[in-house]
Amino acid sequence: MICGVDEAGRGSLAGPVCAACVILPNDFPIEILADSKKLTPAKREEALAIILSQALWGLGWASAHEIDEINILQATFLAMRRAFAHLHHPVQMVLIDGNQDPHLPHVPSRTIVKGDDKEPCIMAASIVAKCLRDRYMHKLDAQFPQYHFARHKGYGIKMHRDALAAYGPCICHRKTFLSKKV
Repeated sequence: MICGVDEAGRGSLAGPVCAACVILPNDFPIEILADSKKLTPAKREEALAIILSQALWGLGWASAHEIDEINILQATFLAMRRAFAHLHHPVQMVLIDGNQDPHLPHVPSRTIVKGDDKEPCIMAASIVAKCLRDRYMHKLDAQFPQYHFARHKGYGIKMHRDALAAYGPCICHRKTFLSKKV
């Protein structure tokens, strides 16, 4: 059992960071997978439905407040540990996208730079994390429509920066990011 781990939302100015762990079954149709950033939203959602119905998976979050308290790297590791804890399945090896290890408990792991473009289980984790975080940002958009979170998912594009200039930050903004990026 090999588990892939990836995150979404690490560079965003608002909202949580989301991590996913995925174990694919041997007969999984890996041809539907790719790095989530390389798939259209429709293809990501199609793949997500298949992953959620056929694979074993866990999801973990770290809030904007936690990001501000412990920094984005440690919050990403926290989200990954939470996702792994929610997997509720023994694994032999964890493959983690990137070059830093979150040190998941009691399991060997390996980091893989650009793993979300190389390893099917990491690709699947990338899709799960991206899709479910995007859905969360749509919910934030309904609560805070002035920021247009559904359009930019909290990233620092001009539309978002303009809304921040007009309205100031809301509770879901990462205060430590705003001081650096806006």
